[in-house]
Amino acid sequence: MIDPLNAWWAQQLVLCDWAFDPDPLSVEPQAALMRLHGLGVADRGELGWRLVESFGVGGSMADPARLLAALELVALAGAAGWLDERAGRAWAHRLAAEISAHHRDLDAWLSALRRARSAEGWVRGDDGFFEACEALAALEHDGDGITWERLGEWLAIHDTLPPLWPVEEEAQVWRLRAGFAPVISVPAIEGDWSGLAGWLGEAWQIHHRDDLIRSLLWLGGQGDRQGWDLDATRLLESDPASRYAWLHKLEGEDQRYGRVLLEFIEHGEPLEWAAWDWLRLIDLAWAGACMGWLSGREAADFALHGADLVMHRYSDWAALARAYQRGRSLFEGRNLLSTFEADWRLLLQSPVSPWRPALQGLVGHEPLERSRQAIRAWRADPRHWVLALAAVREPELAARQGPAGPVAVARREDALQYLAETLDLHPDEGISALSRYWLPAQAHHLNQLAADAAHGALPPAETSFGHADPAGLASRDALRRGSRHAATIHMAEKYAFYLQMAMDCEAFDAEGLAALADALRASLCRFYPDPRRLLEAWATWEGLLPEEEQPSLVVEIRWHEEDPGSLFHWLDWRAGEWQEPGPRPSLNLFTAMALVGPLNSPAWSLPHPESERERVSIREWIDGHYGLQGAEELGEFLEFLLESGDRPEYLINYAPYTLNAARLGSEIATLESGECSDEERTHLLRLQRVRDNEDGCNETDMAAWDVAQAVDLAIAARQLGWLEERAFVAVLERAHGLAAAHYSGWEAYARGLYAGFSFFMGETPERESFVAGFRQALVAWLSAAPPLAGPWASLEFPGARPRHWAPMHIDTLPGDSRTLH
Repeated sequence: MIDPLNAWWAQQLVLCDWAFDPDPLSVEPQAALMRLHGLGVADRGELGWRLVESFGVGGSMADPARLLAALELVALAGAAGWLDERAGRAWAHRLAAEISAHHRDLDAWLSALRRARSAEGWVRGDDGFFEACEALAALEHDGDGITWERLGEWLAIHDTLPPLWPVEEEAQVWRLRAGFAPVISVPAIEGDWSGLAGWLGEAWQIHHRDDLIRSLLWLGGQGDRQGWDLDATRLLESDPASRYAWLHKLEGEDQRYGRVLLEFIEHGEPLEWAAWDWLRLIDLAWAGACMGWLSGREAADFALHGADLVMHRYSDWAALARAYQRGRSLFEGRNLLSTFEADWRLLLQSPVSPWRPALQGLVGHEPLERSRQAIRAWRADPRHWVLALAAVREPELAARQGPAGPVAVARREDALQYLAETLDLHPDEGISALSRYWLPAQAHHLNQLAADAAHGALPPAETSFGHADPAGLASRDALRRGSRHAATIHMAEKYAFYLQMAMDCEAFDAEGLAALADALRASLCRFYPDPRRLLEAWATWEGLLPEEEQPSLVVEIRWHEEDPGSLFHWLDWRAGEWQEPGPRPSLNLFTAMALVGPLNSPAWSLPHPESERERVSIREWIDGHYGLQGAEELGEFLEFLLESGDRPEYLINYAPYTLNAARLGSEIATLESGECSDEERTHLLRLQRVRDNEDGCNETDMAAWDVAQAVDLAIAARQLGWLEERAFVAVLERAHGLAAAHYSGWEAYARGLYAGFSFFMGETPERESFVAGFRQALVAWLSAAPPLAGPWASLEFPGARPRHWAPMHIDTLPGDSRTLH
C-alpha cells in the first residue's frame, strides 16, 4: 500500500533535482551526508536551526523555498541516520501541513516557489526546477500520484500534528539548549556537533572528561555571574564619582565590561544574568554527551541541574533569554540588548520552536530529584566543604569542584609560603599541628558574650584599671545580634582556608587532610541544620567581627546565600557522627588556661607538642625568663609556683615594712646612699614600691601572679613535650583551685595579677610602657572590649556563682552545666 505522505514527499523532492523514488529516505547514507555538507549543514545542530527557520515566525507565512529545502533536509537527515523514521515523518507531516495550509492547490504552491526562486535571482542556476514543476503539474492535472486534494484528505484524517522534538520525559530538558542549537534527536551522536573538540579546547580549555566536569560544576555553582553580581551590588551603593573611579581602574576588555555594567545600572536594567551560566551548563552537558565523555544519564543529570536552577529563577522563556543576553553583553563587553528581538525572535515566536511549551513545568519532579542527588554525589567528597568555605575568600577555588586535579607548581609554592609566613606552619610538624587553628573555646566565648549582650548582662565598661575603649565596647555590645547564631563558623571558615592551603601545598599527608575535612563537615552539620543557617550565621558574625585591614566578606556570603546554584546548597549536608578537627576543651580547662591573662595571648585551644622548630623558640623564652633548662627543672618550678611562688617573698621580706614606716625609710635611705649591686638595686626598687604602695601592692593578694605564671609555663611545657596531657591537666586543675581559694572574681584576680606583675618586674627602660600596656590589656580582658581580647568576660571565675546567660544553641564547651542540650 502506498503511503500518501511518503509519496507526496518524494514527489516534492523532484523539485530539488532528485530522481523520483517512492521512498524519500532511499539515498545512500554516505551520499546523504555529502549532500548535507554541500548544503552547509555540517551537523544536527545546524539541521535543527534550518528546520526551525523554515517555518518563519508566528503571524507571517513561511518562505516557500525554505519549506521545500526543509523537505529535502529531512529526507537527507533520515537517510544519513541523523533522524529516525518517526522524527523524519513528523517533520515531513508538519511541513506538508504548513504548505497545504497556505497554498490552495499545487499550482499555487509551484507559483509561490517560482516567485521565491526569482527573488533569489536563480543563484543555483538552471537545475531542472522548471521542468520538474511542469512534470508535477501534469501529474496533478491528470489525477496521477498524490494530488493536492488527496494530500488534504490525508491531513484531515491525521489532524493531530506529531511532536517534532524528542518526546521522552527527560529529553525535554534539551529544549533549553535551543539558544545554541536545537537538539533534534537523542541520544547524542558524533554528527551532532562539528569541530567540537577544537572548540572545547580553544574556548574552554577543556581537554578531557575531568576538565569538563569541573567546568560544569563551576558554571552551576559560581560561573561568571558571581563576579558580576558582586560588582553590581557594590556599584549600586556607590555615588557617580566612585563608579567612574572604579571604571577608570579597569583595563582592556575589563573596561568594556565595566561600561556595559554601568550602562545597565544607569538605565535601570534588571541586574540579573545567571542564565548566561546555566544555559552554558546545559550546552556543555550536551557537548560531553557528544564527545562520549559523559553517559547519556550523566549528561541529562547535568542538564537537569541547569534546568532546575533556571526554573528557580525565571518565569518564562523571554525572561530567560533576556537574562542570557545581558550576560552575553557583559562577557563580550558590548550591549546586545538592542539586538534582543532579532537574536531571539525565532525561538520565542516560531510555531515549531522547541520553546513552545511553558518553561515552568517543562521537566517533571522525578527527573529533577534524581539530578539533585547526582549533583550532590559529585560534591560528596568532604573536601568540597573546604572548597566552599575557602572559595568565599578566594573565588578561583570554586573551579576545583568535582574530580580532584593536579595543583600547579606555582600554586603549591604559594601555599607553602603562605603557611610558613602567615601561620608559621611547616609540613614537618605533621597533620596534628593544624589542630591549633581549630578554636572551639573561641566560639564558646563569642556565643556567651552574644547571649549576655542580648540580655544586657555584659560586664561594666568601667574597671579598676580604667574605662574600656569606646570602639571595642561598640563592637562588643553589637554581639547581641549574633545571639541566635552559633559562632563556630567564625573560626571554622578561617580553619578551612588554612586546611585548603595545606592541601594545595601537597606536603602534608593526604589521608590525614581528608579526615580533617570530614571532621569539619561533621562539626558544621551539627551546629547548622542547613546551608542557609550556616551562611546567615557567617554573614552575621562577619559583620560583627570583620578581619582587620581586610575587606568585609558579607557581600560575598550573602551572594552564596541567595544564589540557588552556590556550592553551599549542594553539599553533602548530613550530621552523622560528631567529630571535630581538633580537641574541644572542657569549660573548666578553658577557664584554667584563661588564668594566664594578658601574660600571653588568649589560649583558645588546648596546647599540643610542637615541632622542633617551634620548640627552639619556646626553650629560648623559658631560659631567658626563668633560667630553666629542662623538663625536670621546669616541673620543680611549677611545683614551687603552685605551692608558694613569689608571693611569700613579699609577705616575708616586704610586708613587715608596712608596719614600720621609719624602718622602711631608713632601709631605703641606706641603699640610696651607696653603690648597689643588681640584687640590692632590685631590693631597693621593691622597698620603694612598698613605701608608695605602688599599684596596691600592700593591699592586694598577689597569688594571681604565681597562678598566671604557672599556667603560662604549663602551656609552654606541654608544647615542648615536657608535660604529658594528664600532668598538664593536673597543673591546670591545681591552678584553678588556687585561684578559687584566693579570689572571688575576675576583677579581684586582675588586681592581684597586676600588682604582682608590677611589683616583681625588674627595672627596665620600658617598664613604664610595659605596665601601662598591661593595665590596658587587663581592661580589655575584663570588659571584652574588643571581644577577642581575652575570655574572662565570658567565663565564670573559678568557684564563683554563675552569672551568665545560656546561649540559645549547642555550640558550647563540655561541662557547661548551665546549658541544657
